[in-house]
Amino acid sequence: MSLKFIQRLFKHLFVLPGAVRRYFPADSMRHIEAAIAASESSHMGEIRFVVESNLHIFDIFRGKSAKKRAIEVFSQFHVWDTAQNNGVLIYLLLADRDFEILADRGVHQHVGNQGWEKISHEMEAMFRHGQFEGGVIYGIAQIGALLMQHYPIDSENVNELPNTPIII
Repeated sequence: MSLKFIQRLFKHLFVLPGAVRRYFPADSMRHIEAAIAASESSHMGEIRFVVESNLHIFDIFRGKSAKKRAIEVFSQFHVWDTAQNNGVLIYLLLADRDFEILADRGVHQHVGNQGWEKISHEMEAMFRHGQFEGGVIYGIAQIGALLMQHYPIDSENVNELPNTPIII
């Protein structure tokens, strides 16, 4: 076992589910939910925010990355299942201090990797400075601007996915 593996294992063992509330207290989660709702009122896209404290020990031994877990969460919470293929997930794995922005194929074809990377870099900078709520809300605003550009409201704006942030 490498030192890097052992360090990661200990992070996941000691970042307990309660850690999420330290970074995202109830008020922060309400603000994030409101930001998602406000954003979605201006476009036809869907945004989900999911934060997970740690991975199961078996996932660590299997070498599961935050990206792989984000793909599972993307499917689990049906972010891929929107009528216009315009769902976007912001997934944060606290133990690894890593996050992913995953977009359904409809959105991704318009934005591409460069668009997501630009948003990610700004969010990372905010997270490094302890601005977790602010980083997520910034991401929601930037994603919302892209969705407004590519998926403007042109018919009844149905909320296909809940706006409530998810804690795993």
